[in-house]
Amino acid sequence: MTYRITGLDPDPFAPYFAMDDAELAAHGARRVTASADRGFPCRISLDDARAGEILILLHHISHDVDTPYRSAYAIYVRPGVEAATYVDTTPPVFEDRPLALRGFDADGMLRDARLAAPGEADGAIRDLLAGDTIAYIDAHNAAHGCFAARIERN
Repeated sequence: MTYRITGLDPDPFAPYFAMDDAELAAHGARRVTASADRGFPCRISLDDARAGEILILLHHISHDVDTPYRSAYAIYVRPGVEAATYVDTTPPVFEDRPLALRGFDADGMLRDARLAAPGEADGAIRDLLAGDTIAYIDAHNAAHGCFAARIERN
């Protein structure tokens, strides 16, 4: 089974980068500066920001479905980056992080899930997609719970 992992479209986030801190706060968002080369995973580029880079931390609906599994949480995004795409390989934000992989059917209902230790994401993704009930997988950081990326059949 081949799969594709794509970063979020940067366009909906562009207005946030032009906002001042008060405007961001009114939207429940914050401007943050990465304090390390790891720990600030951009959901557009699917790579960690480097120390000193500016990001926006905001609330994001990652699973926008009309089911009990609708999901939202905080994510980081960086300005000036393009949506990354990875085919049959996992992005840098999956490296060295335990992941919760949630497999959904075409109606947005959870059908199966896996926990993947660092380095095990590819095998767990392929395992979930081996059957025909899983239409897509949402990956989340297992510890913090934040949305990492959507995985779709290619």
